[in-house]
Amino acid sequence: MLVFAVTLFVSAALMFLVELMFAKMVLPLLGGMPAVWNACVLFFQATLLAGYAYAHWATSLLRPRTQALLHLALILPAVLLLPIGISRGWTPPEQGNPIPWLLALMIVSVGLPFFVISTTSPLLQRWFAYTGHHGADDPYFLYAASNAGSLAGLIGYLVVIEPNLTLGEQSSIIKWGCILLVLFTYACAFMVFRAMNGRERVEENPVERPRIPARRTLRWLGLAFVPSSLMLGVTTYLTTDIAAVPLLWAIPLTLYLITFMLAFARRSFVPYGILIRALPMLVLVQTVVIAKATLPMPWQPILHLVTFFTVAMVCHYQLARDRPPVENLTEFYLVIATGGALGSVFNGLIAPIAFRSVAEYPLVMILACMLCLPNRQRASARRPAAAPRPAFAYHDVVLPIGLGALTAAALVTARSVSPDLPVRGVAIILGVMAVLCFALSDRPIRFALGLGALLFVIAVNPRAPTHTIYQERDFFGVLRVVNDPKGHFHQLYHGSTIHGVQSTSPELRSEPLAYYSRTGPAGDIFGDFAQRTRNGRVGLVGLGAGALTAYGRKGDDFTYYEINPEVERIARDPRFFTFIEDARKRGVAVRTVFGDGRLALAKAPDRSYDLIVLDAFSGDSIPVHLLTREAIRLYLSKLREHGMIAFHISNHYLDIEPVLAELAADAGAQALIRDYSLISGSDRRLADVGSQWVIFAQDERGLGSLFTDSSWLDMIEKPGMRVWTDDYSNILQVMLWKG
Repeated sequence: MLVFAVTLFVSAALMFLVELMFAKMVLPLLGGMPAVWNACVLFFQATLLAGYAYAHWATSLLRPRTQALLHLALILPAVLLLPIGISRGWTPPEQGNPIPWLLALMIVSVGLPFFVISTTSPLLQRWFAYTGHHGADDPYFLYAASNAGSLAGLIGYLVVIEPNLTLGEQSSIIKWGCILLVLFTYACAFMVFRAMNGRERVEENPVERPRIPARRTLRWLGLAFVPSSLMLGVTTYLTTDIAAVPLLWAIPLTLYLITFMLAFARRSFVPYGILIRALPMLVLVQTVVIAKATLPMPWQPILHLVTFFTVAMVCHYQLARDRPPVENLTEFYLVIATGGALGSVFNGLIAPIAFRSVAEYPLVMILACMLCLPNRQRASARRPAAAPRPAFAYHDVVLPIGLGALTAAALVTARSVSPDLPVRGVAIILGVMAVLCFALSDRPIRFALGLGALLFVIAVNPRAPTHTIYQERDFFGVLRVVNDPKGHFHQLYHGSTIHGVQSTSPELRSEPLAYYSRTGPAGDIFGDFAQRTRNGRVGLVGLGAGALTAYGRKGDDFTYYEINPEVERIARDPRFFTFIEDARKRGVAVRTVFGDGRLALAKAPDRSYDLIVLDAFSGDSIPVHLLTREAIRLYLSKLREHGMIAFHISNHYLDIEPVLAELAADAGAQALIRDYSLISGSDRRLADVGSQWVIFAQDERGLGSLFTDSSWLDMIEKPGMRVWTDDYSNILQVMLWKG
């Protein structure tokens, strides 16, 4: 048992290491386009499904010895392809869709090794059933070892491997890990051969497997789909509506893997009865919080994570309890893998197109209630032996509709009496309705529909007062244009991060605000630019609301490099922002080049810009490939003589200064930083905010007047920092551990 458990652990850990390492490996080649990440995820999921399908086919049609011989013959060529890397000659196409090229690269580079690794979990669990071990009749507990390996691979990569090793060193670790996996797989095969030698030959024939009803298979599919979708949904919701915390995605994924481990373990560590009773209460409290966001930090994200853990635990417990006989083991795992992949496809590809908000999150929560909650029978004094009620009845629709109508009426009445109904008042109304909805929880369909009715009323009667005047969602996230409560400013948000502010006052609408104010570092940079250049050329990575065009003069040329076309549409829409339109009226040439900033900038002629501005580091997932040795060399090659590079590095969660300090020293560049605070000279009337900017130049003359400006200081290097390259970066080392 120990040998099989260790083999499964190593295999699962290697799967995560390969996924994370190779995705990071291709990032500098193709940039930070979501399509690249989606293609990587879908490729690995498709390969995983293919591996599970192979395991199901092999155990269905082949004898145990033949299965072992075939797999041993397949695993050797996979090892010969190691170490994993990108061969010379593989360069992405300059024009057209790069995704077919990426898929071909992944097939050649990691296709066979990942396929072989992905077959291990179902195949070896089935092999274990042949060994005659006392636990062979129910080998599902080994699935816990597999998920423990996945968890170790995830945490180990983020905490140990990525911060300390280059991609080449990571590839070597994976190579030796695969060699270890081969040795353990051979040991498992030897045990199967030894066990089969003492049996009659007729026992080697594949056993006819019981037929699984289609309804049961669909239930497995749904129970696997819900946690997979919720894992991505809660991550998107937390980073969009609550806090743009780096690496936040790792927490739901960790909880997801832990629930698999606990559910399929031999012992029950979390009482199922408590979970199933807590589930409807947690979902209802979460619904009220989603509607009114009444919980302070950090209790709000904790509530979402606890609710997700409870739902995922219940789903995986029910899967574990409903596991089929060992003869259907590989079929069971194939269905689970299919459900997980469908959850990723739904959230990653369908939801951004179908919804303008993170609507998939509450919708799948409704589905979870419908699937997981039991249909409880309440005893009656007059009918103690009542017959089981049907799964669906007319009042399962009528009562939820009545609940929704009552909620809508209560909100309308309260707002008619008090137009400025406080948040607490709305929360009380929704809390009362949530209690009424909980009374429906003895029947899952009725409760799910009641929850849906509450969410529908909340959606059509949004939190008051609302100031969102435009909202759109795409593969890059949720974009909102918000009018401040007094109607003085339009603000552009990407998730919970602000990306531009403009005054609605005609006399102030051409004034750059927020991070870009004239009294702040941006004003210094463009003031020096105006003194030293005439008809200057500026390249800007990151468009936002286009506020920096406010510094443009007649004859200047501003070229924005923007990855998200929706941002450009918003910035050019005069209903929201007029920076670009006003600049054009002044004679400033403004154009937008779409694509990843680094890749698009690489196509510009050398020595073509007087100033390059990189404004892409204020969110949670900073594009690391824009902050490497190779990227800095690219930027410097695009500067004219005595040109300047400006980095806007304002960030609540990451301290990017030491990264740039090391890069400047490595490139032999002159660098200064200005940390502009509200106390030092802000103008609250103009929505001024603090900001942090860094400037690079090839020599002191490139820094211009800022070299002698006392507000611009030398950069501080951090002990132990290494230069970030395309081969190495350490995001944990620059995280700001604060609330």
